[in-house]
Amino acid sequence: MAYIFLGNLTTMQLSERLGITLAEDEAEKLEEKRIDNAQVIQEGKWHCYDVPFAIHAGDYDTALLLAETLKAYEDDMKTSVQIAIKQ
Repeated sequence: MAYIFLGNLTTMQLSERLGITLAEDEAEKLEEKRIDNAQVIQEGKWHCYDVPFAIHAGDYDTALLLAETLKAYEDDMKTSVQIAIKQ
């Protein structure tokens, strides 16, 4: 069975889709770690897909950074996003 993931959301597009406004320093920190090419997601990097709406992180620490950053906004989010860790 093949899985298809589509899209390449920026940090700004991710926050817009969630319906939140990240603090400037948080947005900059996340954008520095974001990569456009999802073929190989290295440690310390992440990629956000549009369909399905999901973030793939290159390692546990990056996934934790994303989760902790977004958790502060969870009450304001209009939708949820999955965070997966590359194995």
